[in-house]
Amino acid sequence: MFSKEESRLLRQEFWISFGKSFPRKWILYNTKIKGLSFKFHFDTKTALVALDIEDDLENRIKYWEKLEALKSILLDDFLPDAIFNEEYLLENYKEISRVYVPLEQKVSIHNKNTWRDVMEFFNEKMNLFEAFFEDYKDVIEG
Repeated sequence: MFSKEESRLLRQEFWISFGKSFPRKWILYNTKIKGLSFKFHFDTKTALVALDIEDDLENRIKYWEKLEALKSILLDDFLPDAIFNEEYLLENYKEISRVYVPLEQKVSIHNKNTWRDVMEFFNEKMNLFEAFFEDYKDVIEG
């Protein structure tokens, strides 16, 4: 069991190490579309990359419908293991819409032996997610 401080330091060490191993500027919140952002998530049980829609319901529906229309392209050409979840509940009970790709192996941010696999997964999947977004940003915005 790790104390809160030990856990915080491990998380910090992971993200610093990830940034040094794969030094590039990710899109993340800089999509230029209100409420649409890319996320990396890594905790003691799971790792995933996601495209979240966190705006008001009207905009969530609008952008969700555009992503649904592009679903076959995303799955066929970029991320065949992407999961579409129109009503995704976050830990804080906020409801968002999310398209995400989970890492299918057991990992933990507290286990440094899993870090390399997670970093490579993050780099590969987020690159593909961003490539899809760059190719179809105009359609999503439109």
